[in-house]
Amino acid sequence: MSQPNPDYTAWSTAELIRRVTELEAELRAKNSSHTSSPTSDEVSPAYKKKPKKPVKPFDASRYHTRLIALKFAYLGGNYNGFEHHVGNTTPLPTIEEEIWKALRKTRLIFPDYTGKEGSLSNGLEEGNEEVCWEGVEYSKCGRTDRGVSAFGQVIGVKVRSLRPKEKPIIQDDVETTSVDGESKDTIDEHTTSSFDPIRDEVPYIQTLNRVLPADIRILAWCPSPPSDFSARFSCKERRYRYFFSNPAYATNPATLNSPDGGDGLLDIEAMRQAAAKYVGLHDFRNFCKVDASKQITNFSRRVFHAGIHEVVPGQPDANDLSNGAESKPLDVAQPKLYYFEVRGSAFLWHQVRHLVAVLFLVGQGYEKPSIIDELLDIEKTPAKPHYEMASDAPLVLWDCIFPQPDEVKPVEYEQSDGKPFAGYNDSLNWIYVGDERGGRERNKRFDNVEDGKYGRNGIMDELWALWRKRKIDEVLADNLMSVVAGLGDVSAVRPNGDSVEVSSVPESARVFDGSEKPRAVGKYIPLMKRGCMETPDVVNARYALRKGWITKPATGNASDGDD
Repeated sequence: MSQPNPDYTAWSTAELIRRVTELEAELRAKNSSHTSSPTSDEVSPAYKKKPKKPVKPFDASRYHTRLIALKFAYLGGNYNGFEHHVGNTTPLPTIEEEIWKALRKTRLIFPDYTGKEGSLSNGLEEGNEEVCWEGVEYSKCGRTDRGVSAFGQVIGVKVRSLRPKEKPIIQDDVETTSVDGESKDTIDEHTTSSFDPIRDEVPYIQTLNRVLPADIRILAWCPSPPSDFSARFSCKERRYRYFFSNPAYATNPATLNSPDGGDGLLDIEAMRQAAAKYVGLHDFRNFCKVDASKQITNFSRRVFHAGIHEVVPGQPDANDLSNGAESKPLDVAQPKLYYFEVRGSAFLWHQVRHLVAVLFLVGQGYEKPSIIDELLDIEKTPAKPHYEMASDAPLVLWDCIFPQPDEVKPVEYEQSDGKPFAGYNDSLNWIYVGDERGGRERNKRFDNVEDGKYGRNGIMDELWALWRKRKIDEVLADNLMSVVAGLGDVSAVRPNGDSVEVSSVPESARVFDGSEKPRAVGKYIPLMKRGCMETPDVVNARYALRKGWITKPATGNASDGDD
């Protein structure tokens, strides 16, 4: 053994090398003894880990399923529209993907993955599986584009139910069924007297809202839609609202005494006159974007109501079909809020945003209300003039209406009454969030479930937090505008009534399209003097030729090829 503290200064090089080699060997031996796995007897019981219990597979066969309808709302700013497209990745998730994930996470749906590559046939294993609606009778009422919100979107889907499952039993070599030990003879009595299809059912609203993002909220469910219910085809009326402010954008004080009242002020009365022209059955090909992949040839759609309504803070929306009272003089310091409401049986692609865009041109004085008549006259205007549609952010799919199958049809109403059809009444038995039928008055199994509206896990808590954040942003921006407006020369009008001459008044026209700021367009060109797009027939034919659905004519008059 070497000395405890040897004097290495007197050692030779060979001795030093030998000493280093010995120390390295000792270190390797110690490390090896520490890293070797001890036997089970050497491990202290305090450090022994209990083995994880295997995850019990979810047996879907133990449950009944039932077809229900779900009504939900979402703010579309964080999503790439509603519809999910298989194999089409998008920079933002879609609403449909989030709904799908929530339904799967809560084990409310059991899709059929048979034939899906890379997935097991029962589809019950959670993971990065592809969205699949097979076997759940899924249907959707409408498809909103990126950024568009909805407060009354509806889907139909077959979900898990808590209704007692019938169990097969054998008596005297004859197979019968039982429910919780009762014979088949008492099944009907048992299910009707003991199980309430609303009170004793899965709390669908609360269950889904717990796992959905805060800006997607389930509002209601319908326990008894018709057996042939389709959220798409059973819906006979869709209602949209488009919100905007007046002034539409910051108005230069120097223009307040001008004949048109300022470049940011909208003529609400003119917009109302123009909107009323949308009502009825019309060909709206000049108010939409043509989707050549669908090869649509019929652009006729019926509008039940179209009007401009004022948003009155602190007052409930009476949902009035009238155009409201005459507008009052505008206080520029406090912009008013309005919305354009349109109700109809169905709408074309981007139709509502085109309807709004033309109304804004009328409101700014660039077009007369009669422009609507000219664009609806397809003989005079067979193709849409070039113009930009309105922004997507203020648009909301407000509600979807499902009337009784035998309710009067628009044509029948107009033939018997002579007045324009005003719309349908919804007939579905909705159980809304906070409704006693689906809330607190539940059996003991759901004593810990709140009503879903207020209190723990309530919708209002989430919405209040969302509202408060954006309200504070509004207050800060409003106060900042007040500070900036008070800087420099604050006199907008001279004592003699003459406007202040401001060199910054823009010379180019500015067009409001519903977004945060207007677009500078240079000299404004009226719609009827602009170049037009190709007619839908030409667009459809070119797409069909490119897809090989039709052959190119042999004559030289045909198109020279694809664009």
